[in-house]
Amino acid sequence: CDWACCISSPPRGCFSRKYLQSQGVLDRKYCAQKHSDGTVTLPVVASVLAQLDLVELMKHVAQNSFCEIVDIQAPALSKKEKVKSFHKRLIETAQSLLVSKGETWSEDLERDIPSRWQCHGDLVLFSEGCFSHAIWKDFGSEFWTAVALTLGVKRIAQIQKISQDGYRTPVVTMLLGDSSYIIHIDNHIRYEFDVAKCMFSSGNITEKLRIASFDCRGETVVDLYAGIGYFTLPYLVHNPDAVKALQRNLQISGVSHRCTVHQGDNRQLPLSDLAARVNWGLIPSSEEGWPVACRLLKRDTGGILHIHQNVTTPLHHEPPEHSSAIDVEKGSSIKESSDTARHICTLLLDITESKWKTNIKHIEHVKTYTPHIIHVVLDLGVRHPVK
Repeated sequence: CDWACCISSPPRGCFSRKYLQSQGVLDRKYCAQKHSDGTVTLPVVASVLAQLDLVELMKHVAQNSFCEIVDIQAPALSKKEKVKSFHKRLIETAQSLLVSKGETWSEDLERDIPSRWQCHGDLVLFSEGCFSHAIWKDFGSEFWTAVALTLGVKRIAQIQKISQDGYRTPVVTMLLGDSSYIIHIDNHIRYEFDVAKCMFSSGNITEKLRIASFDCRGETVVDLYAGIGYFTLPYLVHNPDAVKALQRNLQISGVSHRCTVHQGDNRQLPLSDLAARVNWGLIPSSEEGWPVACRLLKRDTGGILHIHQNVTTPLHHEPPEHSSAIDVEKGSSIKESSDTARHICTLLLDITESKWKTNIKHIEHVKTYTPHIIHVVLDLGVRHPVK
């Protein structure tokens, strides 16, 4: 059996996907696939393909790029579809155990079974808002052992919330197993950390892949919010547990000799005039780190700032005629980035007493949190002072 797919080449593969999704053509049961030549395969629903406006689709493809419809065989299932089957098995396991104990199964209990979770090696991490019914606690280890067997893991943990302590420390309960220390391999990079003390966001994979492609040979790169090394490791802190994990991960990856870790509040760093790039992956806003980044930039050559921030699109905005929701998102990102660029120029003027020029090189849409909040990364070029 063949499936229809849209093949798009960078740098506009992201917008091609969004357009296909907005037209109801993108088949979300299957995952997009990147190829060695840089192209991206986007699965589409063959039955509605005839409704697709190919002329309009081409408008979402950059010059010197291409987009075409082809047939492929057996595309890979999306993570969501893979999880669905495990979700059904999880319901069956819970229902079977309850019935065997003389309990009555209900829709309320079924809704309490999670449909998604994080996998870290032999440990599964459930989020808050599931398994909240008291009956699960009553069954104790017998229930969690059955869940672990169903999911093929040995340890189970649940995150209750994220502490507002400045470190974003997770509050995690171990439901099965003693150790919360895990090994996670992401994009061929091995991370070791304690899930009860450090955060890990798998949703940032597109940004990790993007910065891993940068040619930073000979550059000094500063990561203001290194954490366990989300972005530091692909380039080659404050939370003390994250610092230990970062140092361990640098050692594992064989790059510890190329990275100096300055533990503590980066606003107190006695460093300046050394960086060709500064990365700071703090959201919803990284504004508190802007003065630090400006101070660290090389005075003679400037460099590139990789600024993470959340952008909010209008809540009740009707796209103008001949525009789309994608255009609205782009417009909001551009406006926010332009405001950021002007603010950076003002900071640099205050710090160096010289005028600087900025250039918006790229705006990367990392992921969407809600229909109106987008995590973006602004690549801002900063030139040496204008004499």
